[in-house]
Amino acid sequence: MTSSPSGSSLGPKERLLLGVVAAVLAFAVLWLRGGLHPAAPLERLARQSPDLQVALTNGKPTLVEFYADWCEACRAMAPAMETLESQRRGQLNLVLLNVDNPRWQPELDRYAVNGIPQLELFNAKGDNVGRSIGARTSAELQAMGQALLADAPIPALPGVGKVSQLNEDPLQSSPSASLSASQVGPRSHG
Repeated sequence: MTSSPSGSSLGPKERLLLGVVAAVLAFAVLWLRGGLHPAAPLERLARQSPDLQVALTNGKPTLVEFYADWCEACRAMAPAMETLESQRRGQLNLVLLNVDNPRWQPELDRYAVNGIPQLELFNAKGDNVGRSIGARTSAELQAMGQALLADAPIPALPGVGKVSQLNEDPLQSSPSASLSASQVGPRSHG
């Protein structure tokens, strides 16, 4: 038998194989830790968001998105929201509030958030001028942003506009309804 010297190094093929294995392991660790997760744009936008109270008082129009990391529609809309934010930076406040963070419960109650994504639209004076519930296309988000900047009426899109209180509570009129309106929220399903 031949014994190898104690100071021998790996051959070129072994080094290449070791490098490939290391790269695959690094990619797997990054992926498992969420580094390649589609929610990353949402997280970036939320981290860059100004505080809601600052946004509503800084003289710029504001678009607030109530979202969740697990929300498929929110994640699908995130690239368009990033585009809107980058194109209108300094002109339009974009604030993201995660419905799973108990810190935002007062805002969830104040704006009656019961579905996500929900957008609340504010003019430069901080007045609530509209609401959108559900996913929006990039063109729709751009149109809403442009209307806010121009202090013009919000475009007539399905699910967008002022929301009126109904005289009849649909939860109370349904024979199978067992939850009160205060118990229903974006986290109460499924």
